Amino acid sequence: MEKTIRGGICLQKESLCCLLAAPVARMLSNCALDMEKLQEIRLRVGRPVLVRYQGREFVLCRPGKLSPKAADGYRITEEDLKETLEYVSGYSLYAFDEEVRQGFLTVQGGHRIGLAGHAVMEGDRIRSLRSISSLNIRLSHQIRGCADPLMSWMYEEGEVCSTLILSPPGGGKTTLLRDLIRQISDGGVYGDGRTVGVVDERSELAGSYLGVPQNDLGMRTDILDGCRKPEGMMMLLRSMAPEVIAVDELGNGKDGEAIEQVFTCGCRLLATVHGASMEEMKHKPLLEKLLRERAFDRYVVLADRGKPGEVREIYDRDGALLFPRSKEPGNCTSMDI
Repeated sequence: MEKTIRGGICLQKESLCCLLAAPVARMLSNCALDMEKLQEIRLRVGRPVLVRYQGREFVLCRPGKLSPKAADGYRITEEDLKETLEYVSGYSLYAFDEEVRQGFLTVQGGHRIGLAGHAVMEGDRIRSLRSISSLNIRLSHQIRGCADPLMSWMYEEGEVCSTLILSPPGGGKTTLLRDLIRQISDGGVYGDGRTVGVVDERSELAGSYLGVPQNDLGMRTDILDGCRKPEGMMMLLRSMAPEVIAVDELGNGKDGEAIEQVFTCGCRLLATVHGASMEEMKHKPLLEKLLRERAFDRYVVLADRGKPGEVREIYDRDGALLFPRSKEPGNCTSMDI
């Protein structure tokens, strides 16, 4: 069994291949890949298999290699997709109706399988998903220590700083947040361990499978899996008395109402949001309100190019630049995480 081990993580290519239809599994098995650098695999009926590897997109080809040329790629058949669905659902897709309705499944290892097809509506909500024609396998990577360069910015007078991480899609914000949670929960040189409550709406942070977290979020962390963020934050405040609450991908106004309650209760908040800059925040109602009210102590902006998780800028609650120190041409550096 081929294994890639780095930073305490062991990702098995064989276990990933077990989720895929036989033709795709054989090709992937023959590829010489560093599994740490494999980010996602997209399967679409009648289209080439797309693989995101080291931040670049390739097609998967016979007998087992990656190519930048779409014409070289193996094209997915309906049978391939059906076989893959059977494997990821344990031959019981109907048992995952609630997850399918939300558009994804989480499998052992914390990997998330995104789904697309024909949506069956019931009023203004999706009742089910039929004729599934696309799958997006997003691999979960827990990189212990990836938040190390940020930790000195995460405390102020001994208290954890409420922090919002801004990142474009694929920028590594979830991976970074995951390690921040672990380190704040366990404690270290910058502060004692804190009780952390995590609302893991899409099962991406803890990667829970059958209720068991697949990722290490720290020994003082309580996880509410599969719950919407507004209800989840309120439930944790009432039931678990967290010192810090962590959520991934803030979105609508209801999130904002829950955030106000979190801060009113004296709890600190760690969160992420899609965004490429502080300027972009000003054009989104919820984010503009949070910025205007100085809700967060830190704003961490990730780079839109380069390595996932690369920090471009850090701002304080007033929007003043903390990192890099100078914005002069030639003096602007980046923090590599």
